[in-house]
Amino acid sequence: MDQEVYHIPALLPESLEALDIRPDGIYVDATLGGGGHSRAIVERLGDKGHLYSFDQDSDAISRAFSDPRFTPVRGNFRFMANYLDYYGVLGRVDGILADLGVSSHHFDDASRGFSFRADGPLDMRMNNDAGRSAADIIAEADAAELTRLFKIYGELPRAKAIADAIVKARSVAPITTTSRFTEVVSPLVNRAKEKKELAQIFQALRIAVNGEMEALESFLDATTEVLRPGGHLAVITYHSLEDRMVKNFMRTGRTDGHEEKDLFGRSSSPMKPLGNKPVVPSEAEVERNPRSRSAKLRIAVKS
Repeated sequence: MDQEVYHIPALLPESLEALDIRPDGIYVDATLGGGGHSRAIVERLGDKGHLYSFDQDSDAISRAFSDPRFTPVRGNFRFMANYLDYYGVLGRVDGILADLGVSSHHFDDASRGFSFRADGPLDMRMNNDAGRSAADIIAEADAAELTRLFKIYGELPRAKAIADAIVKARSVAPITTTSRFTEVVSPLVNRAKEKKELAQIFQALRIAVNGEMEALESFLDATTEVLRPGGHLAVITYHSLEDRMVKNFMRTGRTDGHEEKDLFGRSSSPMKPLGNKPVVPSEAEVERNPRSRSAKLRIAVKS
């Protein structure tokens, strides 16, 4: 295998255990990123095993390692079923892993605009060839839409004030860089929680730019079509919105948590969660990889 990993994978041993990897199995890494999880999965496969890894970011695909047991696919994981049908493995997959965290490469590359820690264009697109950038949304969305964005995706108590400040500031001069955006919203954050709330503001905008919650819902729904009976689904979440959606889906088969039952009161969910609580990183992992601090790994098996 070639190429260096540019992202430290979270909960790596725990993820591999969750997948219950068989040497001749078929697996999916729905979020290739820096390739750390994918490499580890492939290393446990025999000649007849195979891994399909998805990423909509051209950077991730261009850095992917080479191995005959590995197929990198440039595409959003919400379309996973379509791609796997093309490859002839739909309904035959033994395990799916999705690490929903943003790659450290994205945060460290100022030109991608994901972080308030460095100046760069206000972009935030995972797929930088398509869709509206963060600057586009900030320039075009009205106050009500911006308020909704920061309230729902950022869970920010001063969402309306943040939205109003953005609308006022953009009437004076365009907001096209991360430093300018940070300058506009900084007066609205709690000084005692400045970094946390700035991170929430950037997170909310990133989620909106990439349609992350809609993509996650489509991905989760597709897993029941992709997995074979007994196949494992392992998902690592980082914030409450996505964790709630994953938890609901694994428990009920629906992201809204509404459990459907048959005439005998039995759940008709196609998934069964393994364990009542999520797996979280050890203190040693958090010290080694601070970005894993909020990671939660949830596991389920297809009925």
